[in-house]
Amino acid sequence: MSHPYPHADLDLARKLERTEGLACAAIVQSRARLNAASTSCWHDFGGACAMFDGDGSPMTQAFGHGLFDDPHGRELDAIEAFFHGHGSKAVLEVSPLAGLATIDALEQRRYRIIEMSSVLCRPSAGGVSRAPTMASNLTVRAIDTRDTETWARVAAAGWGSESDEVARFIQDLSRAIVPAERMVSFLAEIDGTPVASASLFLGDGVALLAGASTVPTARNQGAQTALLAARLDYAAKHHCPLAMMATEPGSPSQRNGERQGFRIAYTRMKWRES
Repeated sequence: MSHPYPHADLDLARKLERTEGLACAAIVQSRARLNAASTSCWHDFGGACAMFDGDGSPMTQAFGHGLFDDPHGRELDAIEAFFHGHGSKAVLEVSPLAGLATIDALEQRRYRIIEMSSVLCRPSAGGVSRAPTMASNLTVRAIDTRDTETWARVAAAGWGSESDEVARFIQDLSRAIVPAERMVSFLAEIDGTPVASASLFLGDGVALLAGASTVPTARNQGAQTALLAARLDYAAKHHCPLAMMATEPGSPSQRNGERQGFRIAYTRMKWRES
């Protein structure tokens, strides 16, 4: 691939964390629009983004803490006040580029690590290797809100295959993803039947790839590779020269991303208030 990769430095961390934070904010705002009784909301703390989507929701978290402001100062106090005001403990996704002072401050306040993720990126322009098992009758298309229920159903079937409760949550969340601002959703179909879903958030020069899900009966037929290629192409054509994703460290998703030219920028830690 001839396109340049960015250096894994503070400037890159700010761009990546800001992009993911704004993507989550767009979904939270969409959920609030769809449900008048919703308490979902978000706040911008000078670069760091904090979202509330209900206590215990995976969307209730903040991105970018320590990258834009003094980790000992007003930012952490303000973020905590935001979460506490909604009856929730603070949950922070923290890049190692935030520095040791940020980590020290969290430890002093008795935060603990509850999760880690690999944050990867690559230029959006450039090739994607075709999956060797890709079905010849596989097609991918960007959708609009008319396909919201179909997209939500496919996403739930893929992500929630192990639990009815998870499937219901994913389906409800997915209904807010499709109409969210700056979000583009895609479906992969085999012979016209939807079998996989994925989403793309168009940030300020950075595109977030997320929401990849394939129904169990259609796995290993190249749907996710096709969705990846379509999203990268869309991002490159819509002024987002850099693409990013976040995966579980060492997971098949990470390996698949690396096979398609993604590089690990850093391993991020999710901290939760004790």
